[in-house]
Amino acid sequence: MTAQLIDGKSFAATLRAEVAADIQTQIQQGKRQPALAVILAGLDPASMIYVNNKRQACEEVGIQSHFHHLPADVSEETLFALIQQLNQDPAVDGILLQVPLPDQFNDKKMLEWIDPKKDVDGFHPYNLGRLAQGRPLFRSCTPFGIMTLLNTLPHDYRNQHAVIIGASYIVGRPMALELLLAGCTVTICQRSTRDLAEQVRQADIVISAVGIPNLIKGNWIKKGAIVIDVGTTRLPDGKLAGDIEFDEASRRAAFITPVPGGVGPMTVAMLLKNTLTAFSLSLS
Repeated sequence: MTAQLIDGKSFAATLRAEVAADIQTQIQQGKRQPALAVILAGLDPASMIYVNNKRQACEEVGIQSHFHHLPADVSEETLFALIQQLNQDPAVDGILLQVPLPDQFNDKKMLEWIDPKKDVDGFHPYNLGRLAQGRPLFRSCTPFGIMTLLNTLPHDYRNQHAVIIGASYIVGRPMALELLLAGCTVTICQRSTRDLAEQVRQADIVISAVGIPNLIKGNWIKKGAIVIDVGTTRLPDGKLAGDIEFDEASRRAAFITPVPGGVGPMTVAMLLKNTLTAFSLSLS
């Protein structure tokens, strides 16, 4: 068996084109451009790359990007004041607070300051709670993107056993809620999980979001499984590697995402869709 690649890059390009067309239509009707405020504290190289990619994607589809770059030693009071200012600005539709923040901050506390109606990352407790109830407003971008990809497959995944490796509030936990709501049986694996290999071997759907290269061995993958690799790590030679041994896994799986070009582009595309949704809500 050779797995079919799930081309997230190609599908994300289609979604971005749809967002751009929708925005252009609204501008032609006399409406303003949607706007996303991006906050970055410090000079973390990975965060700077992520922020630049998101801002570029915004500009390409017609979303204004307002960048607020704060020093690493910024005070909690200053960050709070900025978020409150953006919450109250009717010309700002979405707020993206790039995490992780510098060590002096509690990321979850800071994210809770964002108005839930502008929480286009989908990390606010209000939005995670609505997802748990099955009536989401803003869905966390990476799980939202994964569900969008799963829905494109010629395969009914809704009664399957999904194993998620990684339990973060950014991917693992909202991903579990998404799959539960879709009718899957869900197992979440984390540091304390015993016999990770055995858990993975039982999975019809494997989703790994840990950031440890080749943590999941290809021969653990069940034949015919759907494999979604969220982890992305840059190796010493400059290449990017996922959490899952790709070559062996692709010989066993039915569908698999590549790294890069799988989940990453979808995360950005869903951020754009969430920002457009926030814009539409602001007009209603």
